[in-house]
Amino acid sequence: MPKRSNLKIGIVGCGAIGSSLAEEIATNFRKYAALSALYDIRPQKAQLLSRKITKNAKLSVVSLDVLINKSDLVIEASAAKAAWEIVRKSVSAGRKVMVMSVGGMVGHLDELFVQAAKNNTQVYFPSGAISGVDALKAANIAGVSKVTLTTRKHPNAFSGVDYVTKRFKLSGLKKDKVLFKGSASLAVKYFPQNINVAAILGLAGIGINRTQVQIIASPKVTKNIHEILIESKAARIFTRTENILHPQNPKTSFLAVLSAIATLKQILQPVKIGT
Repeated sequence: MPKRSNLKIGIVGCGAIGSSLAEEIATNFRKYAALSALYDIRPQKAQLLSRKITKNAKLSVVSLDVLINKSDLVIEASAAKAAWEIVRKSVSAGRKVMVMSVGGMVGHLDELFVQAAKNNTQVYFPSGAISGVDALKAANIAGVSKVTLTTRKHPNAFSGVDYVTKRFKLSGLKKDKVLFKGSASLAVKYFPQNINVAAILGLAGIGINRTQVQIIASPKVTKNIHEILIESKAARIFTRTENILHPQNPKTSFLAVLSAIATLKQILQPVKIGT
């Protein structure tokens, strides 16, 4: 990787994903990027992460506005319900943005394109915990007729999900249980912390209303499993990704963090690989 001006990176959200990205930037990207600020609605989380990385709390800031002012690139790693406001403010200030809570962009895409163009900046959506996004983007140029995602996770991954707790009893589950079947737009609404991959598929392909999703609680699985079927004029594509759970957050996959790191490499490198 060639020497170039350091990119100042601020991270919003200091949970499992934000912490992993912060440590990666501070260790493996320090020649090409600098961690400029950390912000979390729970200030102690940002302070603890800052101390872990720098031995003091100097990276922790008191507001989103302060973080935006200190950053060239803002990484949103918070929650779907907060994502749009973070992205909107960052883009309006002319900052580049990487979005982890992709489901939070549903309903705001038209405005996002307008604001990004108006402020001459870029927004990045990592592929996340699935394979096949490059192929879907390419196939969609020729025409895609169908995109179906089937996700299987252990019942524990759905703890605290209102849609599930109000409709199903998963404790003691012995066999697979279909929790949801419908459009990606409804999937990301009902499972905001579990199914960001559905939003990515919708954005990359035929839209979140036409992309179909099935979510299954499976007591026998120990990994987050995503199967994708794509029917197009160019190819019939089937992928299966068996994800190792993130060690700090079983509701997400380790690959989701690595996908963000790979996206950051693409931002920093002059040579881009992949569609």
